[in-house]
Amino acid sequence: MALPRSVPNVDAVKEPHSVSLKVLRLSRPSLSIQHPLPLPTPSPSPNTSPAIFPSPSASLAYPSTKNDAFILSPLLTLPPAFGSAYVGETFSCTLCANNEVLQGSSSGKTISNVRIEAEMKIPSSGVPIPLVLVPETPPHPIISPQSPNSEKKIDHHGTGVDLEPGKSLQKVVNFDLKEEGSHVLAVTVTYTETTATSGKVRTFRKLYQFVCKGCMVVRTKTGELPSSLAKEGEKVQGRKWALEAQLENCGEETITLDTVILETKEGFRSRGINWEIITGGEEMERPVLMPGDVQQVCFLVEEVGEGAAPVDGKIVFGILSLGWRGTMGNRGFLSTGNLGAKLK
Repeated sequence: MALPRSVPNVDAVKEPHSVSLKVLRLSRPSLSIQHPLPLPTPSPSPNTSPAIFPSPSASLAYPSTKNDAFILSPLLTLPPAFGSAYVGETFSCTLCANNEVLQGSSSGKTISNVRIEAEMKIPSSGVPIPLVLVPETPPHPIISPQSPNSEKKIDHHGTGVDLEPGKSLQKVVNFDLKEEGSHVLAVTVTYTETTATSGKVRTFRKLYQFVCKGCMVVRTKTGELPSSLAKEGEKVQGRKWALEAQLENCGEETITLDTVILETKEGFRSRGINWEIITGGEEMERPVLMPGDVQQVCFLVEEVGEGAAPVDGKIVFGILSLGWRGTMGNRGFLSTGNLGAKLK
């Protein structure tokens, strides 16, 4: 009897995969909001029907015997959707490859050597950026079949994980968002599917697109300050400039500014004249920016020594680095391009 011909690869692709992929964004929770009922005025008498005056605790977000009228409760609420992604934040998500073969299944399939790879496509580059997945899969020890008692060798390439029926492989990926526009997260899953009569390597790829928006808008203005006069024919030394910057919160969340630093290049030094300036024993709260709020900062820039050579009729001081925190402590960082002043 003739043996049946092997199934072409084109038909094998149409077969449902034994491994599924789930991608979930990792975001910080928020405090649950409650709207307590106002207390009746005047106070109800003991004979008053409770149907007319319900208990204020009935509107609380969690059971409590204390009448707490504060709008925020100790409960945490998970994000109901993907949410917004902003420049300066770290985009984090979990990648989960699940073995869909059920325990005791009649198919007799075995899933092994499961690997997950991810890369990010950004607007400014046509070449995807490979991403590091954590935790890293430890390399598999390999024993030579000719000498079972020989020392184990470590295979550092092509390592995977064997999954029992119903088990999963989970990885976490982090990516710093540095530009606005459409981003595409590409995830590739590769595994070996083995049956009683055959074995094959299968792979599939999924794309996840999201839009990154700007959280902070920075507007700068530079003005030269009066410097000490030099004698005729001499170069003016120790020039000074005032660098002003407006920081606007164009996101949807309230943020707190942590740091605003002007990182100067060689030949210049800067001194901030913002909220860091306090007298002895005095403390000043960091600026809190609601959505749409604007904070003005200023720096005094001084030329040191010979300064720096101008480039295209412009003196470059350095870059402005910003750091902030969200309502639940999530961090954000942003650096501007080169800032400077035009020569007159």
